[in-house]
Amino acid sequence: MADFGKLLILLGAVLVAVGVLLWGLGRIGFHGLPGDIRYEGEHVRVYFPIVTCLVLSVLLSGLLWVVNWLMRR
Repeated sequence: MADFGKLLILLGAVLVAVGVLLWGLGRIGFHGLPGDIRYEGEHVRVYFPIVTCLVLSVLLSGLLWVVNWLMRR
């Protein structure tokens, strides 16, 4: 049961860190990366963040790898 408590604390800390990161990026004007697809027509607006998704995937995979490595120690 103590391991489950540690896991919940770790997940909470990760959620807080992600929230602070997203809040900070929104305040500095982070609106996507070069390579994201943006189309604005007369009556439609489409935004598909391909490169942003790839970067976030790499960062989150690395973070989860580190968390997994720390949990096994």
